[in-house]
Amino acid sequence: MTLFSPLLSRLSLRPLASLALFAGLFSSAHAAPVAPPPTLENKAYIVMDFDSGRVLAESNADAPLPPASMTKMMTSYIVEQALKSGRLKPTDMVQTSEYAWCRGTSSESCMYLPLHGSASVLDMLRGIIIQSGNDASKAVAEHLAGSEPAFAAMMNNEAKRLGMKNTNFMNATGLPDPAHKASARDLAVLARAIIHDSSEYYSIYAEKEFTYNGIKQGNRNALLYTDPTVDGLKTGHTNEAGYCLTASSNRNGQRLITVVMGTKSVQARADQTRALFNWGFASYENIRPVQGGATVQSVPVRFGKVDQVNIGPLQDVVMTVPRGQAAQVKTEVQLNPEITAPIAKGDVLGKILVTLDGQPQGEQSLVALEPVEEAGFFKKLWQRILSWFA
Repeated sequence: MTLFSPLLSRLSLRPLASLALFAGLFSSAHAAPVAPPPTLENKAYIVMDFDSGRVLAESNADAPLPPASMTKMMTSYIVEQALKSGRLKPTDMVQTSEYAWCRGTSSESCMYLPLHGSASVLDMLRGIIIQSGNDASKAVAEHLAGSEPAFAAMMNNEAKRLGMKNTNFMNATGLPDPAHKASARDLAVLARAIIHDSSEYYSIYAEKEFTYNGIKQGNRNALLYTDPTVDGLKTGHTNEAGYCLTASSNRNGQRLITVVMGTKSVQARADQTRALFNWGFASYENIRPVQGGATVQSVPVRFGKVDQVNIGPLQDVVMTVPRGQAAQVKTEVQLNPEITAPIAKGDVLGKILVTLDGQPQGEQSLVALEPVEEAGFFKKLWQRILSWFA
């Protein structure tokens, strides 16, 4: 298991699939000075690097706030994971109950599913992501959990597993409820999970329009139309929440995630998101001082059929650093006190410490890159004899 800085407790993802990619989570405590982020008028925001998980800037990021339709990121994520696991198939048909049916009032967004009609899971997913359909969200909630309250319990379980500490879902849509809250940091964590865990379906978040039941609707994420590097994720708006946006941009191999909550207009949420992306990409870059699977060191093994084992990180060591500071990044290897066979491939045998300009930035486990079997009786006896004289 990879060892991380204390930031992991705030940004932890699922222990297997998700954490594997994010093996380079690092603290932001000792970064070199950079230009301050833009001053924004909103209730909360955050800028996070996707690969390292480093938070580059934040304001009020842990405050539980109404997330509006950004809630649907969790709804779509659960559908996507059900598709991955085989619980759902893209062509499965989902029925629209009277409860889920949307009457097309001006107070909510709809996919316009026919009453007691049905649509495929994949169409429902597009209806949730692109059209922000409350009817599609309720229909899949009932399909997967039997009722929307039961689905909300699933959402909260998933939020807990992802490490979303300031979130409580009461429904699948984001319609107002006094107890329905999420923080900017939690929504960024969720966005990272979607991008990594739902890669097969992530391209849907960049689709600009979707036509269903003869009705064409455009994606409400205005940046999709003006910035080709933006490829997701979800807008939200209610009178209580204000105008909100969780977005992701990939420029020159570096991906950033932003969340803005409680802006005053559609234009404001787009402008503020654009400003945060421009600042983040101009101020920070990613480096990989050690490649995943590469041998960092060969270390002695006691009582093994072979005398040494190669160690290295399972995944790339990723650091997000201020631009121009890469030369100050150094690494140091610390080994476990005694490395003794038998050793299985993947056993943690030490760690690599990373510093920037002499200041600690984080650490990551170093594991055995191959197994080492235990030596026979006579070799072990001989090594014990040698150790007495040593």
